[in-house]
Amino acid sequence: MGSNYLIREGVKNVFKNKKATMISLITMICAMFLFGTFFAIGENVNNLLEQVQKNQGIEVFIQKDATDEQISELEEAIKALEGINKTTFKSQQDALDIMKEKLKDNQELFEGYEGEKNIFSPSFIVTLTDLSLATEIEAKIGAMENVKKITSNNDTINTLMKIANGIRIAIGIISILLLIISITIIANTIRLTVHARRKEISIMKYVGATNRFIRWPFMIEGVIIGMMAAIVTLLMVGAMYDFVIQKIEQSNILQTMGVTLLQFPEIVNLVAIVYVILGIGVGVIGSSISMKKYLEV
Repeated sequence: MGSNYLIREGVKNVFKNKKATMISLITMICAMFLFGTFFAIGENVNNLLEQVQKNQGIEVFIQKDATDEQISELEEAIKALEGINKTTFKSQQDALDIMKEKLKDNQELFEGYEGEKNIFSPSFIVTLTDLSLATEIEAKIGAMENVKKITSNNDTINTLMKIANGIRIAIGIISILLLIISITIIANTIRLTVHARRKEISIMKYVGATNRFIRWPFMIEGVIIGMMAAIVTLLMVGAMYDFVIQKIEQSNILQTMGVTLLQFPEIVNLVAIVYVILGIGVGVIGSSISMKKYLEV
């Protein structure tokens, strides 16, 4: 009975103070929309980095006079290193065929380079599980026997790492700021409601109502506003995300880069959980802050 009363009072507070509720709701939607946008960007940055890690490789060229046994031993030694995702062997003929494909209009350049006269060296294409280990792994492989030389895109890898880390830091800072703004808005909105009912609260305390009993309706009000903002924002972010992704995919930029972006159904559950936590958390914290002054003995 008591819990039903507290819930009814909380719901009643939301609709009794329509103007304050609407201001709080709109502000929270704006803050959560920005949060959701940056959250989606962050998830895609992580996803793209994972794809690059799987595709970005270093090429380990093998001495041409290395025997099949020595090549096998080298491959096993490379695979044993921490941070190796996959090794793919590229023979001398494979290297020649790839070059022919690249220079398809100048096939005469390769006349006389077949078989034993093949000038290309066999190699391993090595992909990593963690791009941050690229320099360390390259140094270890370079010290192994029968390794002729190593080519890699360390500058590209380092740039990608810096960009990804920079984006993560920026998203973290912005998220914290948006949380503070949302909590402040909710607290101020509920503070107006509490101030308008301060006499009622004083009477309730006078007749023996506990702080918990007085606080709950306002906390429920905060949670309801937060959840309403979460639901509306989730729909808005979903519509915007699908629109933007569709435009990017139509531009063929991703196909050129060889990567894909996450579709909204792939992140909707995670975004929804984050929004529910935000809605409830911001509502409860905001309510607690606004009630503190009026519940002090």
